[in-house]
Amino acid sequence: MQLASTRLIAADIRAMVDFYELVTGYDAEWLAPVFAEIVTPSAALAIGSADTVALFRAGSAEPAANRTAILEFMVPDVDADFARLKDKVEVVHEPKLMPWGNRTCQLRDPEGTLVALFTPATEAAQKRFGARWKMSS
Repeated sequence: MQLASTRLIAADIRAMVDFYELVTGYDAEWLAPVFAEIVTPSAALAIGSADTVALFRAGSAEPAANRTAILEFMVPDVDADFARLKDKVEVVHEPKLMPWGNRTCQLRDPEGTLVALFTPATEAAQKRFGARWKMSS
């Protein structure tokens, strides 16, 4: 089994896609007017309009209701990305060293989901991410 993507349901799909294009630096591929994907080297982020929920089961998901997940993006330099984004997005916290060795900042997307950008800062954290860390830096 392989995790293929994480999908967010959006009331305002354009605002969400614009946010994630800004944060990641990747262009979204619009597969339908109500569905887009941002594909990074390690994972895909899918964004579906609230209109897509009825295709599965009406009421099974809703926009702006997430308070449990944090989308995390490993970046070569969290401080540089924070400086680039801090005046353009909602900041939850500035970069700081976490107990598990990552230097992390958190942002909030237009519909409330937490987004963390992090750089493995300690030798142990860099070792834990191994080849994935070397590819991102």
